[in-house]
Amino acid sequence: MSEFSTKGYLDMELLRFTTAGSVDDGKSTLIGRLLYDSKSIFEDQLEAVKRASIRRGNEHVDLALLTDGLRAEREQGITIDVAYRYFATPKRKFIIADTPGHIQYTRNMVTGASTANAAIILIDARNGVTEQTCRHSYIASLLRIPHVIACINKMDLVGYSEETFRSIEKTYSEFAQKLDIPDIRFVPISALHGDNVVDASTNMPWYAGGTLRQVLEGIEIGNDHNLVDPRFPVQYVIRPISDEFHDYRGYAGRVAGGVFRKGDKVTVLPSMLGSTIKSIDLYKDTIESAYAPMSVTITLNDDIDISRGDMLVKEENMPQLTQDIDLMVCWMNEKPLQVNGKYTVKHTTRDVRCIVKEVKYKVNVNNLEQIGGDLNVGLNDIACISIRTTKPLFVDPYKKNRRTGALIIIDEATNNTIGVGMVL
Repeated sequence: MSEFSTKGYLDMELLRFTTAGSVDDGKSTLIGRLLYDSKSIFEDQLEAVKRASIRRGNEHVDLALLTDGLRAEREQGITIDVAYRYFATPKRKFIIADTPGHIQYTRNMVTGASTANAAIILIDARNGVTEQTCRHSYIASLLRIPHVIACINKMDLVGYSEETFRSIEKTYSEFAQKLDIPDIRFVPISALHGDNVVDASTNMPWYAGGTLRQVLEGIEIGNDHNLVDPRFPVQYVIRPISDEFHDYRGYAGRVAGGVFRKGDKVTVLPSMLGSTIKSIDLYKDTIESAYAPMSVTITLNDDIDISRGDMLVKEENMPQLTQDIDLMVCWMNEKPLQVNGKYTVKHTTRDVRCIVKEVKYKVNVNNLEQIGGDLNVGLNDIACISIRTTKPLFVDPYKKNRRTGALIIIDEATNNTIGVGMVL
C-alpha cells in the first residue's frame, strides 16, 4: 500500500474479474503471478508458498498455491472452489474470482462470474481453443460479462511463436462471433515466467499490445451499468426513533439502474402510487442525484405505504410487471429441477414463491445447440424454463439490466440456493 495513500485507495475504481479455462491452463499460477509481480503478497504468505513448493519438489516457486487454499486443491493441483483475492495498483482496485475449470464445477464458475465486469479466459498455447474454452466463453456471454480477455498462456512452451498466437486468435474470434461479447482482447503470456503479465516480455517483440495488468487497468467500466432505465428496489425502510429525526422516513437500497434526481417524479411498484423525490441521502450528506450502483436513502414528499421488495421507477419507463417469466437457468443442485415443483424466488429485494411450468430446452454449452429431447435438468445443466410466481415481479430482460434481470431459485425445505436465472 506504500505506492498510494489510504484515501486514494478508498476512492479508486473497483474492477471485478473472473478467470476461467481448462484444467491445468494455469489460472491459479496467473493470479499468483499478478499478485506477486504487483507486490500484493505479504512476506509470510510468500514464505509459506516457498516452503510448500520445496516440499512438493517443484523447480520453481509455485505461485498457484497462493490461490489454491483448500488442501484437496493443493494435493490435486487443481481449483475446486471459487477463490476470491483482492489487490490494487496505483490506478485501480481489483477483486479476482478464481473459478474451477472442470465441467462438474460449472455452477462455481457461474457464481464467480455473476458480478464480474471482465473475464479472463485462459487458453493453453499448445492445445488452442478447446471445448472448455467454448463452454466458459458461452457462460461469460450468458452472464453478459461485457469484457473478455483471452490470455494465450504457456507461450514459452511453443517458443513464443507469433504464428501460434495468431492462429489461436483467429480461431477464437471466429467462434466468438456466435456469442454476444462486445469487447474481446488477446494477450500472449507466460504466467510461469511472468511474460506480459505485469511486465512487458522481451521474448515477444512482435506483440505491441499492453500487458495483462495494463489491459485490466485500462478497461472502461463506467458504461457497463444501465444508466437509462431508473430502478430502485427498496431494501429497508429507515424510521429513526429520535427527536432529531422524528418525522424521517427514508427508503434505503442500491440503485439498480438509471439516474434518480432530487425533485424527480417517481412511481412505486406494485401500488402504482406516485410522488416526488424530496431528498437523496448518503450517510450524513445530501446529494443531488444517485445512479447505479450507488447505495443511498431516498425520501419522498408524500407519505406512501412502501416496504421492502417494492421498487421506485419512472412513470414513462416501467419494467415489466409479470407473474409469467421465461428464464435461462443454471441448475446448481444434485436434485434435478422438478416440473410443477414449487420453489422460492429472490429477485432484487423481493421474495415470492413460484411453480415451474415447463422446461423448453437445454443448451449444449460445448456447441451452443439446443437439446429438445432430454429435458431432465440436473446439476450444472443450463436450460430455458418458464415459471409462474405467486406475486408479480418487476423485471427487465437480463441483457438490458443484469440486476433487475437476474434472480435466484431457493429450495423451500433447505433454504439452499439451487439455481440462478436470467430473464429472457
